[in-house]
Amino acid sequence: MNPPVTIDATARVSALADLESSVRGTRLVIGARTVIDSFVKVKPAGGSGDVVIGDDVVINSGCVLYTGNGITIGNAVAIAANCVLAPANHQYDDPDVLIRDQGFRASKGGIVIEDDVWIGAGCVILDGAVIGRGAVIGAMTLVRGEVPPYAVAAGNPMQLRGSRR
Repeated sequence: MNPPVTIDATARVSALADLESSVRGTRLVIGARTVIDSFVKVKPAGGSGDVVIGDDVVINSGCVLYTGNGITIGNAVAIAANCVLAPANHQYDDPDVLIRDQGFRASKGGIVIEDDVWIGAGCVILDGAVIGRGAVIGAMTLVRGEVPPYAVAAGNPMQLRGSRR
């Protein structure tokens, strides 16, 4: 039996969003007043982590969230269009074995996005990323590692550009 997808009664999930149920036992939880736009995809892949989305979150069209090693999104987070959250990494060390047959690398801790974060369009957030409360991530940024609270970060490679404090 697949674990439930739990959606708060006040959340709005587009009929055109694709929220796949896990066969590995992961959960998807969507908080109060959260909006999941058209063409958002939640895909169980690469691990057995849960996806827990807080209250008052907006995830815009075209975003893809792989469950991987887990994603935790705090409250009042805005994620612009076409972002990818990928908390998993393929194993590829053995050149004599197809990459798709090598499985996945050990977890770096999943993805944690704290409260009141704004993520610009087209960002890629990787396994082990922690985005601190109140941070702003500029469009098209590749996020790995830690972003301090209230930081303004952008670019590839990502650079700290300032602070909201």
